[in-house]
Amino acid sequence: MNRRDFLLTVAAAPLAAAQAGAAPQATLQTPTRALKGRIKQGVTRGVFGRGNMSLEDCCREAARLGIQGFDLIGPADWPLLRKYGLVPSMYPLGPGGTIADALNRKENHAKLEASLRAAIDECAKNQVPNVITFSGNRRGMADQEGADNCVAFLNGIKAHAEDKGVTISMELLNSRVNHRDYMFDHMAWGVDVMKRVNSPRVKILYDIYHAQIMDGDVVRTIRDNIALINHFHTGGNPGRNDIDETQELNYRFIMEQLAALNFTGFVTHEYSPKMGSDPIAVLTKAIEICDV
Repeated sequence: MNRRDFLLTVAAAPLAAAQAGAAPQATLQTPTRALKGRIKQGVTRGVFGRGNMSLEDCCREAARLGIQGFDLIGPADWPLLRKYGLVPSMYPLGPGGTIADALNRKENHAKLEASLRAAIDECAKNQVPNVITFSGNRRGMADQEGADNCVAFLNGIKAHAEDKGVTISMELLNSRVNHRDYMFDHMAWGVDVMKRVNSPRVKILYDIYHAQIMDGDVVRTIRDNIALINHFHTGGNPGRNDIDETQELNYRFIMEQLAALNFTGFVTHEYSPKMGSDPIAVLTKAIEICDV
């Protein structure tokens, strides 16, 4: 096949797939440089800044830079992610509750079980590996009561997640700066919940930025609890901005430790680039820092 015939074949593939009712073919993007691939990196929409980049432009740039996953994008846009070879790596907020109102309250359980089961089914059908959930805020509730309620809920749904091969990821967030009163604000609380649920499909989304604010000791915590963690988010502290030398976390060292632990899940960038910076340049540097 000559070059012209090859290009015509590639151009016609998405149309043929659509006519056949198949998923759109991936658009081939050549990364700016080959990544080592020991850390599987993802992005969120926020890393592209507050400009007017369309989701398709974000996907195109992410693929070009060697990114593999895109967190918190809903089902309507999964075909667009797939077009650029990106995995929808985390089902967005909603089915698993909101940050403030989620699993720690029994009155939420019936509604959240129905919505989370449906999201798990949708993820399984579309090879989406994870769905996010939260503890919810305390609102005067004791941490132990909230943990007991979360364990009860997760024990009731874990078999469905296990059968479908989808992981429920409960996120650790800070309550000091960004999410006042959030219950799962220290790793010890989440470790207790995960150990009592004891499922390969119920894990922790360890947000490194949030963990640094609340507990610090990030690498030791990761080493001690890697079996309970399936997903990571990045962000610079202070400010949740670029993950470069202007903040206190040494992300290259953290990624080296993850690689040494043979972590195979996604490490997703969830920072906000500094005002006035070039988001693509910032993302390029973040990828390079984490490509160990």
